[in-house]
Amino acid sequence: MQALLITSPGGPEVLVTADVPTPEPGSGEVRIAVAAAGVNRADTLQRQGLYPPPPGESDIPGLEVSGVIDAVGEDVTEWLVGDEVCALLAGGGYAEQVVVPAGQVLPIPTDVPLVDAAALPEVACTVWSNLVLTAGLMQGETLLVHGGSSGIGTMAIQIARALGVRVAVTAGSEEKLTACADLGADILINYREQDFVEVLREETDGHGADVILDNMGAKYLERNVRALATNGRLVIIGMLGGTRGELDLATLLRKRGAVHATSLRSRPTAEKAAIVTAVRDHVWPLIAKGEVRPIVSSRHTLAEGAAAHREMEASGHIGKILLTL
Repeated sequence: MQALLITSPGGPEVLVTADVPTPEPGSGEVRIAVAAAGVNRADTLQRQGLYPPPPGESDIPGLEVSGVIDAVGEDVTEWLVGDEVCALLAGGGYAEQVVVPAGQVLPIPTDVPLVDAAALPEVACTVWSNLVLTAGLMQGETLLVHGGSSGIGTMAIQIARALGVRVAVTAGSEEKLTACADLGADILINYREQDFVEVLREETDGHGADVILDNMGAKYLERNVRALATNGRLVIIGMLGGTRGELDLATLLRKRGAVHATSLRSRPTAEKAAIVTAVRDHVWPLIAKGEVRPIVSSRHTLAEGAAAHREMEASGHIGKILLTL
């Protein structure tokens, strides 16, 4: 089969298509003939040598796909050859075929095209697991999402709105903020021109954010804690702004706040399966009702993987970037 490989750590130019052995599903696994793969920030970090796959997982990048099951391993009862599905992966998605544990597979949601469904598994699982399962986001609360126009951000806005949550976002342009508003964001903050702590304080009458979903890490740590409401929860899912920051414990104690740092890729298979089940039970019905939808910025062929990575790293996109096969 054809796959997009990382020939050595480096820039987008190190991504090269090549013939590799076709994987065979083991017990409890299915093989998917890939229609499309989602491009994620984690893929660009892996390409640079900064985010290796978990031990035993494929070196081929790609954390989510959509496609058609073309082989089923032993002990798989829920899925059949010919089923149209999407799936959460630990790697291997940039290829014509990929093997995945059956518990990480999802049906294509109602009225979502097969290719566009590749934009769903990683972001839906990331958002639901962090906002609901970890942070306990509830109706009537205020959520702050950094990077509101990203794939994760656009999903977080929609899910939060469906849960009856007031949503604040940061983004770096008026175009991106307008896109966030169109998805239901209430408080729009241009981080290049405004201090999100001050804007949030003003817009919430001093309350702050009950939950913050943060992709920046160290750079925003101090301000995120200041932006938290009493009993607020900060969930860190990225390190675009560095890995080491200073935490003011006095402020955190005064607010009775909590800081969570989570990663989805390295979780055990059973934990991922539980998250996928929760997404199927709670997010898929929202998609069926039209309250949540995949936001696709662009589509590239597998051979255009370098261009897709350049687009991701330029950060001008709104929503997801896909590779199609």
